[in-house]
Amino acid sequence: MPSLNRHEGVVALDTIDQLLAFPFGHTVGILSLAVLELVVFLACFEALTSYNCWEEIASGNMAAALATGGKIAGICVILRSAAAYPGINEFILWSSLGTLLLFIVYLLFEFFTPVFKIDEEIRARNTAAGVISMTISIPLALVIAACLV
Repeated sequence: MPSLNRHEGVVALDTIDQLLAFPFGHTVGILSLAVLELVVFLACFEALTSYNCWEEIASGNMAAALATGGKIAGICVILRSAAAYPGINEFILWSSLGTLLLFIVYLLFEFFTPVFKIDEEIRARNTAAGVISMTISIPLALVIAACLV
């Protein structure tokens, strides 16, 4: 069992690495960080949209639910791929990079749909726009995740 090495009252970083060397410790560490990153990355996506995802979902907007669900699934696919790396630092690096690429894809998708604005259509409860947003997020997250491995 690893000992807690303390220097001036602070747990040494190598102790965290020792705890993560155990399969259960690694699982708990990655899962905890993944949940935290999912919340942070969703908040970043929320800042990118011109509507409030959770208010729209609470009001029964199926298009917003589909689009947000696609973002959640896409982020989780990227997180899963980043979890294949052995260390926490690598996980943070690759999950952040992968999600940044997903953000860029989202902005490009909004930019390259000149016929209509996807955010406005989702806010207007256009379910088809929510479905296409979801089906863009998930497959491109799979491509991004494959590139991370």
